[in-house]
Amino acid sequence: MGDLLVGYGTNDDAAVLRINGDQAIAQTVDFFTPIVDDPYLFGAIAAANSISDIYAMGATPILGLAVAAFPTDVLPLDVLHDILRGGADKAAEAGFAVAGGHTIIDDVPKYGLAVTGLVPVDKIVRNSTAKTGDTLLLTKPIGNGILISAYRALNGRRFRRHPPPLDDATRWMTMLSRDAAKIMVDIGVSASTDITGYGLVGHLLEVCVASRVGANIRASAVPVLDGAREWLARGYLPAGTNRNAEAFKSKVTSQVDDLEFTLLCDAQTSGGLLISVPAAKLAAIEQRFREGGLFYAKIGEVTDRAGTIALLP
Repeated sequence: MGDLLVGYGTNDDAAVLRINGDQAIAQTVDFFTPIVDDPYLFGAIAAANSISDIYAMGATPILGLAVAAFPTDVLPLDVLHDILRGGADKAAEAGFAVAGGHTIIDDVPKYGLAVTGLVPVDKIVRNSTAKTGDTLLLTKPIGNGILISAYRALNGRRFRRHPPPLDDATRWMTMLSRDAAKIMVDIGVSASTDITGYGLVGHLLEVCVASRVGANIRASAVPVLDGAREWLARGYLPAGTNRNAEAFKSKVTSQVDDLEFTLLCDAQTSGGLLISVPAAKLAAIEQRFREGGLFYAKIGEVTDRAGTIALLP
């Protein structure tokens, strides 16, 4: 419709609208309930998660609007203030202001951002343009859904088993994908998405279906947060991770065990970018990542088996 360049048809990370000949805006919105106890940290994580969709499209965020729900008759307004402050500080780190928004009274706190970004039309990075022969790079480890689930189940309970520490997980969740996104735009990659609620498998499936390609993933190459496998083996996982595993089971060919498959479906918050890189540009993007001291892992390849994923050991 009109100058809408990216809509909902490919399940991409943001909508993109051309506003003049060579300039477009990208828009996204995301919000969720608290996943950590500290309200400031929750606000920062939620903001980083929202901004990530803009980076995944190759865009630069320029404006945010807050979306919040809060139980004013249960929690003091200082808690809401800290949530909003955490989100605003993370937006400032990304170089833009949260200029307003909307808050409602609700039984459960919720927070996130609607974010607008700018992107030159010829620099838009879609999830629908991966090419056979590309290498797949992942810029953050997975497993934060499992660790958060275990922490929430055990924190404050008088069990011998202590909850997992979340310091490393929260460090990754609050980390902006800005620098990785800048490199992928500078180099010129085939496609990109970010890993959030559908997990690595689910978001890769979206890429494969939209691009009419397939993928091979080497499970042993996928970076995983310390402790995630162990806590999953003890039965701790989010409901979303379980739903993902059930939904995607029939859509992949797997040579890994059920626990490893479930891990690869773990619902992430503020996960990394999944970048599809042409062979001719792989050395250049790896060099830029190394020079910038940025984390990445080569986890697989794009194949010509349209809409299918093979999970290899």
